[in-house]
Amino acid sequence: MTADPAGAVADAHRREWAAVLAATVRVTRDLDLAEECVQEAYAQALTAWRDGVPARPGAWLTTAARRRALDLHRRAAVAERALPLLVVDEVAPEPAGDAGQPDDLLALLFTCCHPALTAEARVALTLRLLGGLSTPEIARAFLVSEPTMAARLTRAKKKIAAAGVPFRVPGPDELPRRLGGVLAVVHLVLTAGHTAPTGTGLVRHDLLDRAHDLARLLRSRFPADADVAGLLALVLLTDARRATRVDADGALVLLADQDRSRWDAAMIEEGRALVRAALTARPVSRYAVLAAVAAVHAEAPSLEETDWAEIVGLYDVVLARWPSPVVALNRAVAVGFADGPEAGLAALDELADEPRLAGYGYLAAARGELLRRTGRHREAREAIGEAVLLTGNDVERELLAGRLAALG
Repeated sequence: MTADPAGAVADAHRREWAAVLAATVRVTRDLDLAEECVQEAYAQALTAWRDGVPARPGAWLTTAARRRALDLHRRAAVAERALPLLVVDEVAPEPAGDAGQPDDLLALLFTCCHPALTAEARVALTLRLLGGLSTPEIARAFLVSEPTMAARLTRAKKKIAAAGVPFRVPGPDELPRRLGGVLAVVHLVLTAGHTAPTGTGLVRHDLLDRAHDLARLLRSRFPADADVAGLLALVLLTDARRATRVDADGALVLLADQDRSRWDAAMIEEGRALVRAALTARPVSRYAVLAAVAAVHAEAPSLEETDWAEIVGLYDVVLARWPSPVVALNRAVAVGFADGPEAGLAALDELADEPRLAGYGYLAAARGELLRRTGRHREAREAIGEAVLLTGNDVERELLAGRLAALG
């Protein structure tokens, strides 16, 4: 029981949204209608839970959403308004109180990540339907206007309808070419949660929690897949540092200054075990190698005692197989620690003409820090000043502004 129904509803939204929506889609066969019914269920809960929160909030919400959906289906005007957006396999009816089965969540995830959609649309739709983010929140994450994001989400749903996407987990013949796209989206959700692209907070806890849940869900369904194991390891080893990345006032705490005794030891141990298992598979998984980088950080007693040469070598493996300008940037930073700031600057100079890093604040920030370490303060001020202008996250911008002020 609780006297705070609003808090209980907010907690249920964070924990149960995806499961409730997935269960409702199976009834409505219509993504928009399912969203509408689930939103109404949460609105009803604000009033209904004043006398006490149910023991199973997700089941209560699922029942309310499904009842609303069935009520709308009974109305001829609504039934004639739109054709189903999804083709749903015939299944045995589920108990009305179920708060979403694992296969429902996986089916919704694979639907959001269908190859008919662009990469950006897959991420946006996943954040909307599985993350429960509002359209304005997703628009801020993508640095676009709210109407632009609303139109993008609408187009994505229409493409799903046009492609006749079945609401199910792909079969064995289709799965190999579909799973990679799903893992890429979960990785992007992890990245957006670890450091929010915009806003007043460094971490998006809801996105990190969702990435964690989805990675575990995939692992439970595909326990022998090395890519899935590597991704879950990367999520665990990245998220293990969450509690130490900002101080009590919300200011960013650099890796060198974090209290490593507060890192989540259980998550690190589980992640390391997954990395060891994933790295034995052939072909090697990109996510496993990236998780190995995170494992090196997790095992180091301090920043100075980190095995930076090993990290450079791991990034070399990633670049050789899966070239990426962002990975090349991370490698250059690691080179700056392994071989000194001049070597790091030389590696960064090789990326100066990379168009995909134009306007990328982390490139300017990395260059400014390496210049500061070499004593070239005038050039460091210019680079960090550029990074301040290019950074959308308020917490990161405040840190950079402080560095700029310290340089005079």
